[in-house]
Amino acid sequence: MAQESGSDVAALTVQLLSAFVSKNPLPSDQLAQLIRTTRAALSEDVAGETCVPQEYRPAVSIRQSLASPRHIISLIDGKPYKSLKRHLRGHGLTPAEYRLRYKLPATYPMVAPSYSQLRRAVAQRTGLGYTRRANAHRAKTSR
Repeated sequence: MAQESGSDVAALTVQLLSAFVSKNPLPSDQLAQLIRTTRAALSEDVAGETCVPQEYRPAVSIRQSLASPRHIISLIDGKPYKSLKRHLRGHGLTPAEYRLRYKLPATYPMVAPSYSQLRRAVAQRTGLGYTRRANAHRAKTSR
């Protein structure tokens, strides 16, 4: 198995260096040193290093982030937002990853309550979610 990983490192070294040398001029006396350093960098024992997941510290407490009905305070930067989705996308996160990062419950909202109520009212006014038939029936009964 060690032989197999050694040949993988050698093959990867050859691929990297051939791509590098084809695009960059290099004096021949520096080639040997470049091969040694590249091979050493690729064969470093990465398994020996323990991968500790990064611990993220929230900018504000979870309770403070939900204190106001007008906005939600981001745990990333401590700024208020009506909706966190676009903000999270800017940081390369999905709502699920955000909840996981800060150990939030699945019920943690991504939209401020007042903004959610406003959007709900607009949707109800426009008849969003109802079929045409149901809207026609609602129109007849409201007259």
